[in-house]
Amino acid sequence: MPVIPVSGSERFAQTGRPLDDADTFGDLTLHTVAADAAERVDALTYEVIRHRLVAITDDMGEAVKRMSGSVVVTDCNDFGTGIMDETGDTVQVGLYNMQLGSALDMAVRWTLRNRSANPGIAPGDQFLLNDPWIGGGLHQNDVTVLAPLFHEGRLFCWTSVVAHQVDLGGVSPGSWSVEGHDVFWESLPIPPVKIVEGRRLRSDIEDMYLRRSRVPKLVGLDLRAKIGANNVAHDRLTALIDTYGPGTVKAVMKKMMNDAETRLRAKLRDLPDGTWSAVAHQDGARAGDRGIHKIVVAMTKRDDRLLFDFTGTDPQVEGIINCTLAGLRGGILPIMLTMLCPDMPWSPGGILRCVDIVSEPGTINNCTFPAGIGKGSVNSAWATQNAVSETVAAMLGTHPELSRSAMSVCSGTFDLALLAGVDQRGNGFATMLCDSMAGGLGARTDGDGVDTGGENCIPMGRIADVEINEFSFPMLYLWRREEADSGGPGRWRGGVGASSCFIPYDSPAGGVHLVVSANGKSVPQAPGLSGGYPAATQWDVLVRGSSVREQLAGGRIPQSLPELGGTPDTLPPHLETDLDAGDVYFTHWQGGGGIGDPLHREPDRVAADVRGGKVSPRAAREVYGVALTPERTADPAATETLRRKLRYQRAGLTPPAGTEGTNA
Repeated sequence: MPVIPVSGSERFAQTGRPLDDADTFGDLTLHTVAADAAERVDALTYEVIRHRLVAITDDMGEAVKRMSGSVVVTDCNDFGTGIMDETGDTVQVGLYNMQLGSALDMAVRWTLRNRSANPGIAPGDQFLLNDPWIGGGLHQNDVTVLAPLFHEGRLFCWTSVVAHQVDLGGVSPGSWSVEGHDVFWESLPIPPVKIVEGRRLRSDIEDMYLRRSRVPKLVGLDLRAKIGANNVAHDRLTALIDTYGPGTVKAVMKKMMNDAETRLRAKLRDLPDGTWSAVAHQDGARAGDRGIHKIVVAMTKRDDRLLFDFTGTDPQVEGIINCTLAGLRGGILPIMLTMLCPDMPWSPGGILRCVDIVSEPGTINNCTFPAGIGKGSVNSAWATQNAVSETVAAMLGTHPELSRSAMSVCSGTFDLALLAGVDQRGNGFATMLCDSMAGGLGARTDGDGVDTGGENCIPMGRIADVEINEFSFPMLYLWRREEADSGGPGRWRGGVGASSCFIPYDSPAGGVHLVVSANGKSVPQAPGLSGGYPAATQWDVLVRGSSVREQLAGGRIPQSLPELGGTPDTLPPHLETDLDAGDVYFTHWQGGGGIGDPLHREPDRVAADVRGGKVSPRAAREVYGVALTPERTADPAATETLRRKLRYQRAGLTPPAGTEGTNA
């Protein structure tokens, strides 16, 4: 996977370059198989072992969820699992956060190159890291634990668990330093360190790691969950090796990657050659920044290869939105897996053999140290994913059958709301509210997007129940609901997003600390395709001095912003403040983009959307051109007249006689 090298310290530069004969690993011996071993595995054995490897990544996920104490992990599935071969090529990723599985190979290769001789890699060891310039996760809160598995003295493979940690230090609670200029405002990256040695947790390294956190007990529990999940994987893999033999299991691993590569190349050859381009924008790199920052991609398909060229992308900026090469790859791989590879093994080690990347170091999605990257996972990496999604969908749209796998851009950004302070039990807390993971999915070429369907990069992503959040943190919801017109209009409508509205509640301190980091307020982040409209922009409102508590005491629950009383303030993309007892926070996150001209949508579908609260009567009339009866059914004759008028207005022409009085 050729990539322009990242400039800076050679020791920490990461190019994604595979290992070669020039690499040395001290006394370490790798377990390899003959080049043709994969082709000698019989079909039945291959399928049995392949499915077992997939199941092991699921077992790892279940293990980390059962041992973690973080709602982000246990209820929202914001973590990733993976199995890599002896040199780091990723054999299988779990169905969790696929962004987090995009750079595991980078982390393993760096560890092999830089830790084999000193301090050494031995049976029972595990390595902790959170350095996005090295790989593993996409920002410092994504903490990875890598575990080498040995068999008969040789390094057989690696397993990995990476999960978002709610706080690892930095200026602001939750490590989202919205006023930050560079990485030194944030949690500092940790290159791979040996956290477990000979199956024994190293207390010195653990102390160093936990000392930076405002919630060390919770982070310490997550650390043990990841170590335990790797142990589960090693037990399962060892049993598999004992049953079928190391040569057969390793041959299946190689064949899984080879099959993914072969099948993807065949699919690409079936698509026309061409180049498709897209631009994704981000508003605000940090608090006070009103700039617009762009990511440009031109995807060229030639024969059986894809080239993603990011030439023209803006330089890295002072702020928290940059991402490293790991983040750039995290913007490519999830789209390839979900759109191009849903019918083949999810083996990134084979899939990425079909991909070339051109990217200039020092840009916002390939930044150099010490750029700020605290929000890179859901800013530049996410925006890269949006742009890549547009190009891949446009390419698939040229094929009569493969176009069914295309989607317009899903929820275009992650709306971060982070709460911190003293919880209802008198303990310190910090948490990322994951409600916006229920974003709307993009429209498909033959159907609407799924309303509040999640994120396409996290197939098993979830949001915590309202009751779980209220039990865990000092907050009380007024509502959490889907919002009309949040999905992009089109012949096929984008899935709608939703909103949450809550107050601080039952904290001994009276209020809580709030960190807001939500881009996509000035520029839509989820564009449509083929004439489809983008999803709505992000919208956050802080209401000071509300009358909510008085209304609740009187037995009434407010149901809209005007009913809250007080002084509303529409928030910028980044803000750090306090929520007092009488304050209310409202956040409205995004849906998915539409596909096709909304004037081509069947009027009965629009009427059903209005009745279901997905589309407002005004949007039905002004955007979809559908006239409704008092019973909210479509009026065919009036709709045809209205749509004719709207088409003339689009062209800047005078509508024909008989339509001037139509209420548009």
